[in-house]
Amino acid sequence: MEQVIELVEAVAVLGRFPALAGANLTVERGEIILLRGANGAGKTTLLRLCAGLIGLERGSGTVLGCDLATNRAAVRAKVGLLGHTNGLYGDLTVRENIRFWGATVGASGDEVESSMSRLGLDGRLATVKVSRLSAGQKRRTALACLVARRAELWLLDEPHAGLDSAGRDELDATLRAAVAAGATVVVASHELERAGNLATRVIEITGGLAQRPTDRGAGRRAPGRRDEPTRTGEADDAQRSPVEP
Repeated sequence: MEQVIELVEAVAVLGRFPALAGANLTVERGEIILLRGANGAGKTTLLRLCAGLIGLERGSGTVLGCDLATNRAAVRAKVGLLGHTNGLYGDLTVRENIRFWGATVGASGDEVESSMSRLGLDGRLATVKVSRLSAGQKRRTALACLVARRAELWLLDEPHAGLDSAGRDELDATLRAAVAAGATVVVASHELERAGNLATRVIEITGGLAQRPTDRGAGRRAPGRRDEPTRTGEADDAQRSPVEP
């Protein structure tokens, strides 16, 4: 299988604090990985490192074949990150926001419309300014931006937050469709039942060490596959990242 993420003793420092302290992680194409753990375990920092948004202090890391130490810009062009904020322009409409992010990869008008339809944003909502949307509608718009961008690696921090039951179902279907089309997904979430059912493998981050869980979240992993220990620091990055081009 093709490796999408490979971290070896990766250290990431925020200020003077090692928010990741020797992380080891391998993710293969087509996986849906759930990162779970208490607040402050380092989940957000791990996602931001893999998105090329923070530097690699020590150790080594590659994402989609790009070296995190020397070529973070190339990583950002291939990855879609959805953090706690949505990265949308409030004075633009839903369609205009999705067109903007889709244009970074040359998405066609049909791709933009298809992404809106998939997330239930077509029709009247397409012409509404983002500043007038509900929290759930903004979340859907941010996810549609990821679809239009054709991200090869989806990095999602609490993606179900703000969505109603129908929106959560649509998100799950969208992630499965993205994986079927060749993408890979890493999700940090406290929604363990829903995200665990979605995941093919679970990595639990607790006390600075990630251990293989025993719950059903890892039910579809390959026989004999073991989760790799991921050592982390004590605090997540306080910054929240929008969808990044």
